[in-house]
Amino acid sequence: MCAYQLEICANSVTSALIAQEAGADRVEFCQNLEVGGTTPSYGQISIARSRLKIGMHVLIRPRAGDFLYTAVEYEEMKADIHYCKEAKCNGVVIGLLHANGMVDTERTAELVRLAQPLHVTFHRAFDVCRDPFEALEAIIASGCQRLLTSGMENSALAGAVLIKSLIERANGRIEIMPGAGINEANVAEIASITGAKSFHASAKTTRRSAMTHVTQKVGGMGGELWESSNKKIRLLADILKNI
Repeated sequence: MCAYQLEICANSVTSALIAQEAGADRVEFCQNLEVGGTTPSYGQISIARSRLKIGMHVLIRPRAGDFLYTAVEYEEMKADIHYCKEAKCNGVVIGLLHANGMVDTERTAELVRLAQPLHVTFHRAFDVCRDPFEALEAIIASGCQRLLTSGMENSALAGAVLIKSLIERANGRIEIMPGAGINEANVAEIASITGAKSFHASAKTTRRSAMTHVTQKVGGMGGELWESSNKKIRLLADILKNI
């Protein structure tokens, strides 16, 4: 078994199946990756769960934008977690903040309890918190088992020094997983700097639409599609196996 784990952010059933075939250990399953990802539909979750043998962790994010959620949005998150449990997913991925940039510990802890026995990851909402070490302790106290972070930078490579510090501060109380901008050219360097054991990447490529009828009158419909890249995932998986 490889000492390192590769998680692929898959934005569709097709992408999730590509990730599995290419050697990923698990997927963070979502849709609308172009806006940072939102919760996939029940249909997508059901079909992906029936076809995936690798780990499947579902993003619980009711909309794009910030991580300050209304009471109604919070109810949506709880309902989605209920469904993920019914569908026998392996985990969920959450992130909730207060307006002042602190982790919403109370509601995060409630979602962790609701999700049991599923694994819970706190996502990159962490990267816009007001203080990394304050947030780390709050996330640990909430019961999350993994933290996905870019080290509060636009890429995990740029934030690698902070990620290393977070891993040292966590001291095994939670897994810290680097994510954002990870690819075959930098994953080994990020692993060396941070000491992390799991890595999160989209490893995406663009695919031209197969539509033969195209109109220029209406924008935002058609054109390029984002999809996981078999080649990129294989390269990442092979590098992690040989570090």
